[in-house]
Amino acid sequence: MSIRKKIILYFSTATIGLVGAVFLFVFTLFSEYREEEFQQEQKKKITSTLSFLTETRDIDESIIQAMDWITIHDFYDEKLLIYDENKSLIYSSIDDLPIMIAPQILEDLSETNKWFETKEDLYDVVGLYLKRGDKVYYGISKAYDAFGYSKLEFLKYTLFITFSVFSLIIVMISSYLSGKITSSVTDISRQINEYNFEGDFIPIQVKGSSDEISALGNRFNQLMKKMYDAFSFQKHAIQHISHELKTPIAILVSNFERMERETDLQQLEVLIQNQKEDTKNLGEIINYLMEISKTDSGENMAKNQIRIDDLIFDLIGELQILHPGFSFSVTYENADAAEENLLINANERLIKSAILNLMVNCIQYSGEQKAYINIKSSYAPLQIDFINVGPVIHEHEKTFLFSRFFRGENSKGKRGFGLGLVFVSKTISLHGGKIEYSCPDNNTNIFSLFLPSLT
Repeated sequence: MSIRKKIILYFSTATIGLVGAVFLFVFTLFSEYREEEFQQEQKKKITSTLSFLTETRDIDESIIQAMDWITIHDFYDEKLLIYDENKSLIYSSIDDLPIMIAPQILEDLSETNKWFETKEDLYDVVGLYLKRGDKVYYGISKAYDAFGYSKLEFLKYTLFITFSVFSLIIVMISSYLSGKITSSVTDISRQINEYNFEGDFIPIQVKGSSDEISALGNRFNQLMKKMYDAFSFQKHAIQHISHELKTPIAILVSNFERMERETDLQQLEVLIQNQKEDTKNLGEIINYLMEISKTDSGENMAKNQIRIDDLIFDLIGELQILHPGFSFSVTYENADAAEENLLINANERLIKSAILNLMVNCIQYSGEQKAYINIKSSYAPLQIDFINVGPVIHEHEKTFLFSRFFRGENSKGKRGFGLGLVFVSKTISLHGGKIEYSCPDNNTNIFSLFLPSLT
């Protein structure tokens, strides 16, 4: 069942049921009131008749008959009986309506039980115990409340017609409101159904809504953006990965074939070294792709406090083992700045890989055996500049610098796959920072990291 039909069903059922219960309560209350009011009228009739009988001393049959004719139209279809203290009948109205339970009523009436009431079909029957002076009398009345029942019948039809009209109005209103409420959901559903992953990312639009529906639409857009990025990366990466992996694997196979044929031990050692280098490059490709895949999937990161300059010095020590002829010069713009300014909250594995990538680029693209790292910690955010002398990125290439698989003209003849800076940019972004590139002259490259410090 659709949400719109559920709203119509639940709202209409609840509202109509509540109104029906209220109308039923009103009808029941009025019915009881009619009964109570009519029984009081019967009590008055018994009392007034008994008063007439007891206060008139010389009563003959003609006077009693005259009183009957006078009061016969007080109630519709009525029978009135009055008994003395010996429960002997002293008065009976001229109506021929029988009271079958009159003996039982006389038995029940007493000093302690002065009132009796019951119903015979639609007739109201009351019994009354009365004292006049030192004498006791019993009165029994059975009558049909024609006027009360006619009002009750009118009320019943009025309530029924009102209930029917009200129910129709409620269904119409609930149908209109459900359409208004679910229009945004229906529109979102239509846009989701028509969503095309093959085209450009177009967020779904939620018109004129700022409630949970809007939040749902925004959340869906965020999800779709992640899925679109992942889908785009997958589609884009498959083509490039197959190309990037094809060449290293072919080289590995070719190296093995050459080693199988090689008989010169010295030449065999060279081939083995090449094989190690190519295998290492292949591992780097796979590692980069895995790390980028993790960041794209939004995997939660475990973070802890890291002192950034300690991390840099550790990496310098590792790189000097691999590149003993290359050196890094680390400077602090403000040596007197508080040590807390150098602390960041980061995932050590990711931030270490990102900084290592920039330092390796300094080694690969430097025109001399030296690079410079300048740490600016005197103000927020923390800034780290990686500077090397060498060919710069052309102006028209800067736009694509942090795009997947992009390699500038200055990378010709250099080993690489165009994924390192993408990974660095994503890693820094995940830590709430950013990376920028600048070249103050035609022979200096500067990559600047901006990271939020703990202070």
